Amino acid sequence: MTIYGIKTCDSVRKAINFFKANDIAFEFFDYKKEQVDEAKIKEWLEKTTIDKLFNNRGTKYRTLKLKELNLDNRGKIEWMAKENYLLKRPVIEYEGGLVVAFNEEVYRKIFF
Repeated sequence: MTIYGIKTCDSVRKAINFFKANDIAFEFFDYKKEQVDEAKIKEWLEKTTIDKLFNNRGTKYRTLKLKELNLDNRGKIEWMAKENYLLKRPVIEYEGGLVVAFNEEVYRKIFF
């Protein structure tokens, strides 16, 4: 299992703490150190929707003024690959699935 995000994000910290507290092993992929590429994003989109993956409420979205561009799905994918902070966090990739954002109830259903 891999958790994708940044360590300073509250939702990512909650997810990490959840998995540590429940003794569930994971790897961490830090957007500050590595870049998620377009191929990986497209792979994720086979398991979730673009609306669940694309963060249009964050600071990066506002700073880049992306609302003004009225992006289509292709544009959103390109921007997420260029600016990983446009991905909602955390993205958790596990055997056979993907879950986006922190939700303890959902985690309990999937991982127990």
